Amino acid sequence: MKINRAATWILAALIGALPCATAAAEPYNIYVITALTGQSAFLGSEEAKGLAVLEAQVNKAGGVRGRQIHFVIQDDQSIAQNSVELLNESIAKKIPVLLGTSLVSGCGAMLPVIANGPVVYCFSPGIHPPAGSYMFSASISTADYIVATMRYLKSKGLHKIALMTSTDATGQDADRSIDAAVNAPENGGTLSIVDREHFNVTDLSVAAQISKIKASGAQVAILWTVGTPFGTLLREAVQGGLDIPLITSAGNLNYAQLEGYDSFMPDNLLIMAAPWAGPNAFTNPAFRKNIAAYVDAFKPSGIRPDEGYSLSWDPALLILDAFRHLGFDATAAQIRDYIAGTKGFVGINGVYDFATVPQRGIDINWLVMVRWDKKTKSLIGVSKPGGVAL
Repeated sequence: MKINRAATWILAALIGALPCATAAAEPYNIYVITALTGQSAFLGSEEAKGLAVLEAQVNKAGGVRGRQIHFVIQDDQSIAQNSVELLNESIAKKIPVLLGTSLVSGCGAMLPVIANGPVVYCFSPGIHPPAGSYMFSASISTADYIVATMRYLKSKGLHKIALMTSTDATGQDADRSIDAAVNAPENGGTLSIVDREHFNVTDLSVAAQISKIKASGAQVAILWTVGTPFGTLLREAVQGGLDIPLITSAGNLNYAQLEGYDSFMPDNLLIMAAPWAGPNAFTNPAFRKNIAAYVDAFKPSGIRPDEGYSLSWDPALLILDAFRHLGFDATAAQIRDYIAGTKGFVGINGVYDFATVPQRGIDINWLVMVRWDKKTKSLIGVSKPGGVAL
């Protein structure tokens, strides 16, 4: 079933015109796996808080099809094995849809388990589910992030690249994507990796790797990891005198984290980001209205939403939209097919078209390079949509 509609952000659209539940009905539970503890807790905790804000707004507006909803948050402790165990518990309960988890490794471990459902809407952009599968991936693909980053570097004349990636699944995905982007025909052999370094996320020092990058003649360094390990890389890059533009994963677009690095924050930290981080680069009025409403939704809680909040927001909206149209008795196959046919749904990370971009709905044209301004503690857009520098 292909659906062609101009859905917008308005939360009232989540409330169906045909209520099918009584006022006494129990809230409908939507189960979520995320990392409240462990390496990715900084992301997972925000994903959970974002869902709490959304839940309160949806329920205040009357729920979905006249029924309240509740996101049941489960902590996988940033461990892939735990993600699979929680998934198996959901399968035993015959749950049709599940949100999460936070990490590439967890989503990758879950993918082979769901050949026949349930629908799993992963919060990590680094997972690349096969078309037609029961897994969907949040935000824009990390492969597109890398391609857009290379467009930015090429347009700025920064051709010599140093690379430092973690040895885990996140770093391995980045290695593959960066190699593919550097060697892509659109770059015509103009880009080159002049130094390649690796590190373990538990390493307390990367001084030796930073020294090699500094001596390589690189014009820019990509430091690809998320969370606490990024703090280690950034601190030692500055202490080691690496005075070139530094680029990192959008997984580090965490205001508290970036402000916490103020004592060693350089002036040239760049991040290719989803459009919530640089909305002024986009002219779509419905999208910009959604971004404003999204930011306003968090104000009563005193929260300034960043990457973690954005990763769970649109997936939850898309699942709620499916329930609004299909009802709460929908099967996993019906929910999968509904999302796969969605076109024109306006979220905070773009306007979704799953027919054109299977399992994800949005592509490179919704990316923008931003610079962290340590004086104003804000993000400044420095590229056009798709990555070409302003």
